[in-house]
Amino acid sequence: MKLNGSEILVQVLLENEVNTIFGYPGGAVLNIYDALYKNQDKITHIITAHEQGASHAADGYSRATGKTGVVLATSGPGATNLVTGIATAYMDSVPMVAITGNVGTSLIGRDSFQEVYITGITMPITKHNFVVRDIKDLADILRKAFKIAISGRPGPVLVDIPKDITAAVTEYEPQPKQTAVKYNFDAVKNLEEVADVINNAKKPVIFFGGGVKNSGAGELISKIVKKANIPATHTMMAAGVLRYDMPENLGLLGMHGSAVANMTVNDADVVLTVASRFSDRVALAPDKFAKRATMIHIDIDLSEIDKNVKSDYHLIGDAEDILSKLEVLIKENRHDEWFEKINSFRRDIPYSTGDGKLHPKQVMDIISELAGEDGLYVTDVGQHQMWAAQYLHHVKAENFLTSGGLGTMGYGYGAAIGAQIGTGRSHVFHITGDGSFHMNMNEACTAVSYNLPVISICLNNRALGMVRQWQTVFYGKRYASSEPDRVTDYVKVAEGFGAKGYTCSTPEEFRAALADAMKSGGPAWIECKIDREEKVLPMIPGGGTVDDIMYE
Repeated sequence: MKLNGSEILVQVLLENEVNTIFGYPGGAVLNIYDALYKNQDKITHIITAHEQGASHAADGYSRATGKTGVVLATSGPGATNLVTGIATAYMDSVPMVAITGNVGTSLIGRDSFQEVYITGITMPITKHNFVVRDIKDLADILRKAFKIAISGRPGPVLVDIPKDITAAVTEYEPQPKQTAVKYNFDAVKNLEEVADVINNAKKPVIFFGGGVKNSGAGELISKIVKKANIPATHTMMAAGVLRYDMPENLGLLGMHGSAVANMTVNDADVVLTVASRFSDRVALAPDKFAKRATMIHIDIDLSEIDKNVKSDYHLIGDAEDILSKLEVLIKENRHDEWFEKINSFRRDIPYSTGDGKLHPKQVMDIISELAGEDGLYVTDVGQHQMWAAQYLHHVKAENFLTSGGLGTMGYGYGAAIGAQIGTGRSHVFHITGDGSFHMNMNEACTAVSYNLPVISICLNNRALGMVRQWQTVFYGKRYASSEPDRVTDYVKVAEGFGAKGYTCSTPEEFRAALADAMKSGGPAWIECKIDREEKVLPMIPGGGTVDDIMYE
């Protein structure tokens, strides 16, 4: 059958079981929006306040559901407003297809109204991108975009479609849904060598990252940890893969990781690293990271091998596939002496309590209690993000969404909206700080328009908390531009948008506010007033080691 480009786009979305997209209309994509209007019974379009919010919503939708997120924007500023969201998804390996309109092919390169070279702009932050120049190529390019986004290490793909292509007509033939290309591992000899190293280790550790969540290998990590009695630690992106209260789970590793996790890795004789890229927030001094250990690195991306930390053994392929084969070769074991030593590494970080004030750990404890084990948490970036990673009661990897690699302030509200729409949860908890919240609070209109039960919990210390913490420690308390002292009335602003608003300064007030917000069933903001001097601890300075851990 013959269809125009916009109708072909809709059909390829339907081929790939896309029923929800996020975006913002404009001149270059009006034909596409007309096609979406005619198919609104099949595809729901969510209009956000800003294209960046739409890109984060597609990202949050993908992380929470495991599906490919789709975002649509017009040419020029519409396309450039997607850039931060695309980069966020790229750094955290999130499958996304970004579709941008562009000026007609005859106008490209003439500095036309709302024309930008978006494929050139996004080349470093996408797995691949395309400009469609011939209507006959449109369907196949869109299909390739979906396949590339989900194959191997997932990530975003952009397709730029000039306006005349969206109107041109060609023959369309339906195809099945695109499936990921599998990279199975079959080097049995290498697996046997690695298994022998693990089986003979006296002080082994498993360290894993967000790729474990992407591959669905969490249960295998848990099985190996229990079977071989091996302690485990993780990156922020992998919070929830192991239950927070699992005895072998040492928690977060790295700059703001637990003392016990950092000291255990430092003292280990074997480190099995799974689907982590050894970022500078984990391996702060790469040449000194786990220097006593034989390093085994499992990753789907060959370019990550030996990029930051050198490995003695590396296995390239899908983590679930490799671990399923490795688990069979790993023997049941006990490491009682090793765990005794690990227990000696533990350090309690004191935090204020009983003074009637509201403290970050209390906020996270109360959220965890009222949300229960199915609580879905989305954070922005800053001190609140690290407190959430440290103190929330993580039990499911898909229930903690955060911008790890790019560290995008303003990520949270859009991502929380996408996660709620994708999962249909009765509540999504958006944890933010006053710095991040001012970057994304415009998305309240989206939450209100669609009556989404997104509860924004803002830890307000009237400062850019993490910047200020670094200035306290390393810059002689010279607080350059980190104390904006905004006087925003969160309750009034929330009510102005049409959401419920609360403010609190004690644990009791916060508990009551959160309970009431959860009962209301709609969008809400809760301002939590905390002290500026609250710090994220422990802390290892950039370039430091366990010898430099700061506890206060």
